[in-house]
Amino acid sequence: MENDFEKLEQTLGYRFDERTLLTRALTHPSFLHETRGENCGDYQRLEFLGDAVLGMLLAELLCEIFPDWDEGMLSKARAQLAAQNSLAEHARALGVGDYLLLGHGEVLTGGRDKNSILSDVLEALLAAVYLDGGLGAARTLVNRLFRERMELDLSTLPSDDSKSRLQEMLTLHGKPMPEYRLLEDSGPPHDRLFVYLVLVDGRVIGEGRGRSKKAAQQAAAAQALEMLLSSNSRDE
Repeated sequence: MENDFEKLEQTLGYRFDERTLLTRALTHPSFLHETRGENCGDYQRLEFLGDAVLGMLLAELLCEIFPDWDEGMLSKARAQLAAQNSLAEHARALGVGDYLLLGHGEVLTGGRDKNSILSDVLEALLAAVYLDGGLGAARTLVNRLFRERMELDLSTLPSDDSKSRLQEMLTLHGKPMPEYRLLEDSGPPHDRLFVYLVLVDGRVIGEGRGRSKKAAQQAAAAQALEMLLSSNSRDE
């Protein structure tokens, strides 16, 4: 198994000092259940941390590559890049499924190729790299995985009409139409700042800022889309 993990380290371009972090990132809860916990833990806590690290580093990279994009476009792009299907594709490209420690039942049901598992494990691996090598090492891995797609495959990244996309998503799931509510209107006449909330069924699901009402509403819709996409991917 150690030799196998060395191959994965070569693929990741990172060698761990604390090898138990790598093992934990690849360990599914079903494996611990069958081995009665005779391991260093599963990937769930690492996945939680990795989700946050990934979100921050993707935001950083998007701001660098697309300096003219507004908050709404950046938020939508990050949500799309960090969606379950996207992360699973990256995990497959790295061959992560071959290294997973799974329980027998999970193996029989195709666990090595499940989007839900692969995406979680990719985030766990990023967290393991972050804990072992620091933010610089995690940044290097994110750049390696995502920069080329951002720069060369712009057709996969979103347009700037978040309000329409949010309305379509809510309609698809049988939800009522969103309500946009002005929260703040400040600044001199030549440099106004608007802050809008977007609500569904009276519940705030997004907030956005902009120099115009339209821009602020688009930013609020983009944040709501990011939240809904993340929620949907967790439920799959």
